[in-house]
Amino acid sequence: MARQLDEQIAGRFPVGQRLRVLDVGMGQGAQALRLARLGHQVTGLEQDPSVIAAAREALAGEPEGIRERMRIIEGDGRDTGVHFLPGSFDVVLCHGVLMYVEEPDPLLAGLARMLAPGGLLSLLVRNGDALAMRPGLSGDWAGALAAFDTTAHLPHARTDAIGGITSRLGLDVRADRLGALTSTLAGIGAPLHTWYGVRVFTDTAADGAEGPADLETLLAVEEKAGRTDPYRGVAALLHLCGVRG
Repeated sequence: MARQLDEQIAGRFPVGQRLRVLDVGMGQGAQALRLARLGHQVTGLEQDPSVIAAAREALAGEPEGIRERMRIIEGDGRDTGVHFLPGSFDVVLCHGVLMYVEEPDPLLAGLARMLAPGGLLSLLVRNGDALAMRPGLSGDWAGALAAFDTTAHLPHARTDAIGGITSRLGLDVRADRLGALTSTLAGIGAPLHTWYGVRVFTDTAADGAEGPADLETLLAVEEKAGRTDPYRGVAALLHLCGVRG
């Protein structure tokens, strides 16, 4: 996914431009740190104090120049308007966050307002159009049937008592349909520019690989599948890139 993001950044901004990046729900800051190392000015927004502590510890081990390019703010992604002025960022990341937000549209509208004209909004979401894939491929037929029922009745697939969605970490999450998000992005002034599938074949695989050669091949297959129809449409996650008009 880092390669996909870098590809979109390279295609939208001049080479060498130091971008203003907002990472909403940055977690322990792996993506934010990576972008700061590349020379960008990065702001990480996170609400979990324990996660923030881990991110600050990781940042403390970086050279001074990188530490100066990254700041960490404790806060909720739905309150970006409290912390920042509209148009303050060239790139806004929201990866793995929407699946935990019951009503994503207000959050997305707030993120779009943070973008400068021509800015890039990068989203990573659970794919609501392929919820039956993981339970089906793992032989959980009851779970697969429940997933079909969830996607058939809800425009935004959500957890419920019958057809809940469980993440790889064992947490209940919700999911989004590509079509619904495409409409939402158009409505908030950051229409969809491109999208990718993430974890097409590996959502049911055990973590790790047998060796470097296997890992390299696995990553090559996933990269290709995530860009190719019809495979990307059944990925566990979707990476969507919208552009502020």
